Amino acid sequence: MLLAFTKMQGIGNDFVVIDAINQPIALTSEQARKLADRRFGVGCDQILLVEKPHSADVEFRYRILNADGSEVAQCGNGARCFARFVRDKGLTDSDEIPVETDAGRLLLKLQADGQVQVDMGAPVFDPAWIPFHAEKEAVIYEIEAGDERVEISALSMGNPHAVLLVDDVDSAAVERLGPLLESHPRFAERANIGFMQVMAKDHIRLRVYERGAGETLACGSGACAAVAAGRLRNLLNSKVKVDLPGGRLMIEWQGNKNPVLMTGPAETVFEGSINL
Repeated sequence: MLLAFTKMQGIGNDFVVIDAINQPIALTSEQARKLADRRFGVGCDQILLVEKPHSADVEFRYRILNADGSEVAQCGNGARCFARFVRDKGLTDSDEIPVETDAGRLLLKLQADGQVQVDMGAPVFDPAWIPFHAEKEAVIYEIEAGDERVEISALSMGNPHAVLLVDDVDSAAVERLGPLLESHPRFAERANIGFMQVMAKDHIRLRVYERGAGETLACGSGACAAVAAGRLRNLLNSKVKVDLPGGRLMIEWQGNKNPVLMTGPAETVFEGSINL
Protein backbone atom coordinates (compact mmCIF):
# COMPACT_ATOMS: atom_id res chain seq x y z
CA MET A 1 0.00 0.00 0.00
CA LEU A 2 1.54 3.30 -1.13
CA LEU A 3 0.52 6.06 1.25
CA ALA A 4 0.92 9.79 0.53
CA PHE A 5 1.69 11.97 3.54
CA THR A 6 2.80 15.45 4.58
CA LYS A 7 5.39 16.00 7.29
CA MET A 8 4.53 19.05 9.42
CA GLN A 9 5.68 20.67 12.63
CA GLY A 10 4.37 23.11 15.21
CA ILE A 11 7.28 24.59 17.23
CA GLY A 12 9.13 21.29 16.97
CA ASN A 13 6.22 18.97 17.75
CA ASP A 14 6.25 16.98 14.50
CA PHE A 15 3.52 15.09 12.67
CA VAL A 16 2.80 12.87 9.73
CA VAL A 17 -0.48 14.21 8.31
CA ILE A 18 -2.58 11.97 6.07
CA ASP A 19 -5.51 12.86 3.83
CA ALA A 20 -7.84 9.95 4.65
CA ILE A 21 -10.65 11.46 2.55
CA ASN A 22 -9.12 11.11 -0.92
CA GLN A 23 -7.13 8.00 0.01
CA PRO A 24 -9.30 6.10 2.53
CA ILE A 25 -7.14 4.11 4.92
CA ALA A 26 -7.41 2.25 8.22
CA LEU A 27 -3.98 2.19 9.83
CA THR A 28 -3.09 -0.67 12.15
CA SER A 29 -1.09 0.03 15.30
CA GLU A 30 1.88 -1.69 13.68
CA GLN A 31 1.67 0.53 10.60
CA ALA A 32 1.38 3.63 12.78
CA ARG A 33 4.49 2.64 14.72
CA LYS A 34 6.37 2.11 11.43
CA LEU A 35 5.36 5.55 10.15
CA ALA A 36 6.43 7.19 13.41
CA ASP A 37 9.78 5.37 13.64
CA ARG A 38 12.59 7.88 13.07
CA ARG A 39 14.99 5.25 11.67
CA PHE A 40 12.78 2.85 9.74
CA GLY A 41 9.85 5.12 8.87
CA VAL A 42 9.10 8.81 8.38
CA GLY A 43 9.48 9.84 12.01
CA CYS A 44 7.05 11.87 14.11
CA ASP A 45 5.59 12.43 17.54
CA GLN A 46 2.06 11.74 16.26
CA ILE A 47 0.10 10.83 13.13
CA LEU A 48 -2.86 13.03 12.17
CA LEU A 49 -5.72 11.69 10.06
CA VAL A 50 -8.01 14.02 8.10
CA GLU A 51 -11.35 12.21 7.69
CA LYS A 52 -14.89 12.94 6.58
CA PRO A 53 -17.02 14.22 9.47
CA HIS A 54 -19.76 12.27 11.20
CA SER A 55 -21.70 15.46 12.01
CA ALA A 56 -23.20 18.05 9.66
CA ASP A 57 -22.02 21.09 11.66
CA VAL A 58 -18.28 20.45 11.17
CA GLU A 59 -16.03 20.25 8.10
CA PHE A 60 -13.73 17.39 9.09
CA ARG A 61 -13.03 14.65 11.59
CA TYR A 62 -9.62 14.95 13.29
CA ARG A 63 -7.95 11.78 14.62
CA ILE A 64 -4.59 11.42 16.39
CA LEU A 65 -2.35 8.36 16.73
CA ASN A 66 0.65 8.39 19.06
CA ALA A 67 4.08 7.15 18.05
CA ASP A 68 3.39 3.92 19.95
CA GLY A 69 0.27 3.26 17.86
CA SER A 70 -2.28 4.21 20.53
CA GLU A 71 -5.09 6.63 19.66
CA VAL A 72 -5.74 9.78 21.69
CA ALA A 73 -8.46 12.40 21.61
CA GLN A 74 -6.57 15.70 21.64
CA CYS A 75 -3.41 17.39 20.36
CA GLY A 76 -3.21 21.17 20.23
CA ASN A 77 -0.06 21.55 18.11
CA GLY A 78 -1.50 18.93 15.79
CA ALA A 79 -4.73 20.90 15.49
CA ARG A 80 -2.83 23.90 14.13
CA CYS A 81 -1.05 21.70 11.59
CA PHE A 82 -4.41 20.11 10.70
CA ALA A 83 -5.83 23.57 9.89
CA ARG A 84 -2.82 24.54 7.78
CA PHE A 85 -2.95 21.18 5.94
CA VAL A 86 -6.62 21.30 4.92
CA ARG A 87 -6.22 24.87 3.63
CA ASP A 88 -2.97 24.23 1.77
CA LYS A 89 -4.40 21.07 0.19
CA GLY A 90 -7.53 22.88 -1.00
CA LEU A 91 -9.82 20.73 1.13
CA THR A 92 -11.48 23.92 2.45
CA ASP A 93 -11.39 27.64 1.76
CA SER A 94 -12.60 28.57 5.26
CA ASP A 95 -10.62 30.75 7.66
CA GLU A 96 -12.60 29.29 10.57
CA ILE A 97 -12.70 25.50 10.46
CA PRO A 98 -14.88 23.50 12.86
CA VAL A 99 -13.68 19.91 13.34
CA GLU A 100 -14.87 16.97 15.41
CA THR A 101 -12.60 14.93 17.68
CA ASP A 102 -13.14 12.21 20.26
CA ALA A 103 -12.78 15.01 22.82
CA GLY A 104 -15.52 17.13 21.25
CA ARG A 105 -15.72 19.99 18.75
CA LEU A 106 -12.74 22.27 18.04
CA LEU A 107 -12.72 25.56 16.16
CA LEU A 108 -9.52 26.29 14.21
CA LYS A 109 -8.87 29.86 13.03
CA LEU A 110 -6.26 30.78 10.41
CA GLN A 111 -4.95 34.28 11.02
CA ALA A 112 -3.60 36.83 8.54
CA ASP A 113 -0.03 36.51 9.87
CA GLY A 114 0.03 32.75 9.23
CA GLN A 115 -0.51 31.82 12.85
CA VAL A 116 -3.34 29.47 13.81
CA GLN A 117 -5.60 29.91 16.85
CA VAL A 118 -7.34 26.89 18.32
CA ASP A 119 -10.35 27.05 20.62
CA MET A 120 -9.41 24.12 22.87
CA GLY A 121 -12.60 24.15 24.91
CA ALA A 122 -12.85 24.61 28.67
CA PRO A 123 -10.51 22.70 31.00
CA VAL A 124 -12.09 19.98 33.13
CA PHE A 125 -11.01 19.56 36.76
CA ASP A 126 -13.53 16.93 37.93
CA PRO A 127 -11.35 13.87 38.71
CA ALA A 128 -13.94 11.46 37.29
CA TRP A 129 -13.75 13.15 33.89
CA ILE A 130 -9.94 13.45 33.65
CA PRO A 131 -9.92 10.48 34.63
CA PHE A 132 -7.93 10.63 37.89
CA HIS A 133 -8.52 8.68 41.08
CA ALA A 134 -9.19 11.14 43.92
CA GLU A 135 -11.73 11.38 46.73
CA LYS A 136 -12.67 14.93 45.75
CA GLU A 137 -11.65 17.72 43.39
CA ALA A 138 -8.67 19.82 44.52
CA VAL A 139 -6.30 22.41 43.09
CA ILE A 140 -3.25 20.43 44.26
CA TYR A 141 -2.90 16.68 44.83
CA GLU A 142 -0.04 14.88 46.54
CA ILE A 143 1.01 11.77 44.64
CA GLU A 144 3.69 9.10 45.01
CA ALA A 145 6.34 8.89 42.31
CA GLY A 146 8.84 6.15 43.01
CA ASP A 147 10.33 6.79 46.45
CA GLU A 148 9.14 10.39 46.75
CA ARG A 149 5.92 12.38 46.90
CA VAL A 150 5.25 15.29 44.57
CA GLU A 151 2.49 17.87 44.22
CA ILE A 152 0.53 18.05 40.97
CA SER A 153 -2.50 19.74 39.50
CA ALA A 154 -4.66 17.30 37.50
CA LEU A 155 -7.03 18.29 34.70
CA SER A 156 -8.24 17.39 31.23
CA MET A 157 -7.90 19.41 28.04
CA GLY A 158 -9.66 16.64 26.12
CA ASN A 159 -6.76 14.46 27.30
CA PRO A 160 -5.42 13.92 30.83
CA HIS A 161 -2.68 16.16 32.24
CA ALA A 162 -0.64 16.51 35.39
CA VAL A 163 1.22 19.79 36.00
CA LEU A 164 4.15 20.10 38.40
CA LEU A 165 5.60 23.43 39.55
CA VAL A 166 9.41 23.41 39.33
CA ASP A 167 12.12 25.93 40.15
CA ASP A 168 14.03 25.37 36.90
CA VAL A 169 12.80 23.39 33.88
CA ASP A 170 16.38 22.83 32.71
CA SER A 171 17.21 20.78 35.81
CA ALA A 172 13.71 19.31 36.36
CA ALA A 173 13.56 15.52 36.74
CA VAL A 174 11.60 15.04 33.50
CA GLU A 175 13.33 11.82 32.46
CA ARG A 176 12.83 10.24 35.89
CA LEU A 177 9.42 11.53 36.99
CA GLY A 178 7.82 11.70 33.52
CA PRO A 179 7.50 7.94 32.96
CA LEU A 180 6.51 7.29 36.57
CA LEU A 181 3.66 9.81 36.50
CA GLU A 182 2.57 9.12 32.90
CA SER A 183 1.65 5.53 33.82
CA HIS A 184 0.71 6.19 37.46
CA PRO A 185 -2.20 3.97 38.58
CA ARG A 186 -4.20 7.04 39.66
CA PHE A 187 -4.41 8.04 35.97
CA ALA A 188 -6.68 5.38 34.50
CA GLU A 189 -5.79 6.31 30.90
CA ARG A 190 -2.22 7.47 31.56
CA ALA A 191 -1.41 11.20 31.39
CA ASN A 192 0.73 13.94 29.87
CA ILE A 193 3.13 15.34 32.47
CA GLY A 194 4.02 19.04 32.42
CA PHE A 195 6.93 20.63 34.31
CA MET A 196 6.21 24.37 34.66
CA GLN A 197 8.54 27.18 35.72
CA VAL A 198 6.81 30.51 36.38
CA MET A 199 8.96 33.39 35.10
CA ALA A 200 6.32 36.13 35.56
CA LYS A 201 2.55 36.43 35.75
CA ASP A 202 2.42 36.46 31.95
CA HIS A 203 5.33 34.12 31.14
CA ILE A 204 6.16 30.48 31.87
CA ARG A 205 8.67 27.91 30.67
CA LEU A 206 7.44 24.35 30.16
CA ARG A 207 8.65 20.86 29.38
CA VAL A 208 6.17 18.05 28.72
CA TYR A 209 6.53 14.27 28.90
CA GLU A 210 3.75 13.16 26.57
CA ARG A 211 1.64 10.06 26.92
CA GLY A 212 2.77 7.52 24.35
CA ALA A 213 5.55 9.71 22.93
CA GLY A 214 7.98 10.64 25.72
CA GLU A 215 9.34 14.17 26.06
CA THR A 216 8.58 16.28 22.99
CA LEU A 217 9.78 19.71 21.89
CA ALA A 218 6.27 21.10 22.34
CA CYS A 219 2.81 20.11 23.55
CA GLY A 220 -0.12 22.43 22.80
CA SER A 221 -2.65 20.85 25.14
CA GLY A 222 0.11 20.69 27.77
CA ALA A 223 0.66 24.44 27.44
CA CYS A 224 -3.08 25.00 27.88
CA ALA A 225 -3.16 22.70 30.91
CA ALA A 226 -0.17 24.45 32.50
CA VAL A 227 -1.75 27.90 32.15
CA ALA A 228 -5.09 26.66 33.51
CA ALA A 229 -3.34 25.06 36.48
CA GLY A 230 -1.28 28.21 37.06
CA ARG A 231 -4.41 30.36 36.94
CA LEU A 232 -6.09 28.14 39.55
CA ARG A 233 -3.05 28.56 41.78
CA ASN A 234 -3.28 32.37 41.32
CA LEU A 235 0.16 32.40 39.74
CA LEU A 236 -0.72 33.63 36.24
CA ASN A 237 -2.67 36.26 34.32
CA SER A 238 -5.28 35.43 31.71
CA LYS A 239 -2.81 35.81 28.79
CA VAL A 240 0.48 33.94 29.07
CA LYS A 241 3.55 33.41 26.90
CA VAL A 242 4.54 29.73 27.09
CA ASP A 243 8.12 28.92 26.08
CA LEU A 244 8.69 25.26 25.23
CA PRO A 245 11.95 23.74 23.94
CA GLY A 246 10.65 24.07 20.35
CA GLY A 247 9.30 27.62 20.55
CA ARG A 248 6.60 29.89 21.94
CA LEU A 249 2.81 29.61 22.19
CA MET A 250 0.35 32.24 23.37
CA ILE A 251 -2.33 30.88 25.70
CA GLU A 252 -5.39 32.77 26.92
CA TRP A 253 -7.92 31.60 29.52
CA GLN A 254 -10.42 33.88 31.23
CA GLY A 255 -11.29 31.22 33.81
CA ASN A 256 -14.51 29.45 34.81
CA LYS A 257 -16.20 27.68 31.87
CA ASN A 258 -14.51 29.82 29.21
CA PRO A 259 -12.50 28.03 26.51
CA VAL A 260 -8.71 28.05 26.43
CA LEU A 261 -7.36 29.76 23.29
CA MET A 262 -4.00 28.66 21.91
CA THR A 263 -2.15 30.57 19.17
CA GLY A 264 1.01 29.50 17.39
CA PRO A 265 2.66 28.55 14.08
CA ALA A 266 2.24 25.49 11.86
CA GLU A 267 4.58 24.63 9.01
CA THR A 268 4.96 22.03 6.29
CA VAL A 269 8.37 20.34 6.27
CA PHE A 270 8.09 18.06 3.23
CA GLU A 271 5.75 15.87 1.17
CA GLY A 272 6.29 12.19 0.48
CA SER A 273 4.91 8.69 0.13
CA ILE A 274 5.73 5.44 1.88
CA ASN A 275 4.98 1.82 1.10
CA LEU A 276 3.38 0.18 4.14
